[in-house]
Order: sequence, then C-alpha cells, then structure tokens
Amino acid sequence: MTAVHETSAVSMAGALNRALADALAADPTVLVFGEDVGPLGGVFRVTDGLAARFGEDRVFDTPLAESGIVGTAIGMAMNGLRPVVEMQFDAFAYPAFEQITSHLAKLRNRTRGRVSLPVVVRVPYGGGIGGVEHHCDSSEAYYTHTPGLRVVTPGTPDDAYRLLRDSIDSPDPVIFLEPKRRYWAKGPLDAGPSIGFDRALVRREGRDVTLIAYGPMVATALETAEAAAEEGRDVEVVDLRSLSPFDDETVCASVAKTGRAVVVHEASGFGGYGAEVVARVTERCFHHLHAPVLRVTGFDIPYPPPKLEEHHLPGVDRILDAIDRLQWDDRVVGGYRA
Repeated sequence: MTAVHETSAVSMAGALNRALADALAADPTVLVFGEDVGPLGGVFRVTDGLAARFGEDRVFDTPLAESGIVGTAIGMAMNGLRPVVEMQFDAFAYPAFEQITSHLAKLRNRTRGRVSLPVVVRVPYGGGIGGVEHHCDSSEAYYTHTPGLRVVTPGTPDDAYRLLRDSIDSPDPVIFLEPKRRYWAKGPLDAGPSIGFDRALVRREGRDVTLIAYGPMVATALETAEAAAEEGRDVEVVDLRSLSPFDDETVCASVAKTGRAVVVHEASGFGGYGAEVVARVTERCFHHLHAPVLRVTGFDIPYPPPKLEEHHLPGVDRILDAIDRLQWDDRVVGGYRA
C-alpha cells in the first residue's frame, strides 16, 4: 500500500472514499458496487465521484437485493475479481446473511484452500445518527461468530483508510463495519506501511485502568479518559480495530499492566461481543486482575426511537461509573466498594 499523508483534517467518509479510489486505481480487478453507490455516491457519500472517475463498469448500482449482491460478489471473486460491496445499512444486510455465512465464509475451507474469496462487504453500522430501527443495528457479534470471516472496524479517519486498503488486499473475505456516527469526524490522514489489520492499537497510554473499545466507541473512550484524568485516574485506551481475529497480545499486555479493564460497545450486552473480550482477558490475565472486568453496553432492547438513543448508547458518565466500581480499595462487598 502506497503511503498517504495529508496534513489537513479529513473526514472518515473522505478517508474511505480515498481508500476506494486508490484501490481502484492500483488494481483493475477491484470493483465497487451496491445500493446507490454509483452516480449518487452512496447514502453517506462515501463513493462520491468514483463512478464518474472510473466508469460505471467498475463502480455501479445494483437492485435492492442484498443476497444477490453478495452472491454476485462470490461468483466474481471465484473468477479473479476483487469486489467491494456495500450494504446500505446494518440491518439491511440480513437478507444476505445466508450467502455470507454459508458460502462466503466457508468456500476456502470447503475447497481446501484452492478457491479464495477476496470480497469486502462494507456495512455502515451502529447508532448516533437519529435513525430508527433497521438503520442503527450493531451486528458485529453475528459476523465474529462465523469462522472464515475477518471482521474489522475503524475508529479514526486514518485507520479507515488503512484498514480498508488492507481489507481489499486480503485474500480472505472481510466484513468491514463503518461506524456511521463517525463518518463526519475529522482527523489527519497519515497511512504509512500497514501495521497489520489484525492488530489492536493503544490510542492512549495509562497506568490505572484499560478501556477496550472499537469503532464508534473509540472516540467516546478517549473522551472518557480525558474526563477521568480530571478525577485523578490515568486511563489507557485500546482500540481493537480487528474484532476477528482478536489481538490477545496487545490487549492482554495492557490489562496486565493496569490490572483493571472495562469493555465498551454500542451493541446489547447479553451475548454481545464484549462477553468474548471479557472471557479472553479473564482467562489470560486472571492473576493480574485487581477487579472483575466490567462491560458498558447498549441496553438489551430493540434500538429505541431517535429521541431516546442518547440514553441507550454508552456515554462518558456511564463509563466513568463503571470505572468507579472497579474495587479501588480493599473493602469490597458483592463486587462493589463498601
């Protein structure tokens, strides 16, 4: 991947657009297609201008048929192309779930490695945009529970570029989860050589507690760390980036150092992705832990109406409350400070 450096701030949507454009320019086998990604430029304008630049034979619209989109991508990949397809919203992707889990995820294993499927499925996901149900799901656990899929999600514009380029280059199918509430967040774009898109990153160093976050919650975790510093707590923030495979080494090194951890995600708590993170950290860091690993998540309800989503989504106050419950003294009753 060619190094990219821009000193001016770039939005996450702009970084994704740049990544798609650079991939299309670098490799004639790359195609971009999906619902409204052509002349319109996508619902969130992530593909803006790509059809005009590369032609509608390489960037084109499809019918509103998610299963057909993924099925077509599978056939293209089997014949040497690299499709990048978009599901317009997270919950709209469910009609394609059978294609993803039964075929996209399994074909390489089924053929004993003779057939690879370099397909990227882009999914705008998560809440925070004032949408309604079917527009604001956090469906990461469905995909991470499926062997054969890589699942990644960026937390910054810089990482959006880096992760998408790495995903397109991957010989394996990738579910690329784009946090739609962060599409307009801006930051520098300095995508140098890849660090490996299966690696987590420590976004902020700290010594007292590790906040483990990904996607839309990375910015919230960093905001929480700033607030905690005013209360005298030094918080380390780890951005997972790759949900599957999981970077045990980076995460556990951080937790072993701090002795305490909180996992944060928008999805509902019961059976959510954070439960797997807690299990892995507990199994590997048990003798380093000073308190149980806690989770701060969305509530176990269908996604609420727009006026209530701020109460549903984890925020700074809820995360600070969890940090306060991490047994900071020796007088503990029932998991809470006495």
